[in-house]
Amino acid sequence: MPRSLGPALPAALRRLFDGRDLAARIGLTFLLLTTDEQGWPHLALLSVGELVATSEGRLDAALWLNSTSARNLERDGRGLLALVSDGAGYSLRVHAHRQADLDLGDDGRLARFALDIDDVLEDAVAYATLTSGITFTLHQPDQVVARWQRTIEALSVAE
Repeated sequence: MPRSLGPALPAALRRLFDGRDLAARIGLTFLLLTTDEQGWPHLALLSVGELVATSEGRLDAALWLNSTSARNLERDGRGLLALVSDGAGYSLRVHAHRQADLDLGDDGRLARFALDIDDVLEDAVAYATLTSGITFTLHQPDQVVARWQRTIEALSVAE
């Protein structure tokens, strides 16, 4: 049964979103759920190269410009970020605020959002351990991790 941890990231999640050692975190996938104009849930899959903790109560996110998720967050301002870490499932209820776009030069522009955390829910049970969520493999890890690093560096600059 989920329990509320409050509006701050626990230490393990802060480390996960610290923007460091991106190559070692290839494959970690975070689910961003938003709601479209018709009220249907919309799911986006994010990586460690698109999210960084800027404080214990805030993540900054880089999304594709004009993506459904970016439009939904800009319109509604609410989202749910879900992940598996340290044997438990986590759901972060967030309020999103559009920031200035990130200009990554040859890698293009991304929509930047400040995700203020309203509540962190932890879902863990004594009789089982979650071992993974959705994971992936990169086809060109050197290129992608380099882009991730530029994105995280841009997100880490205070707005």
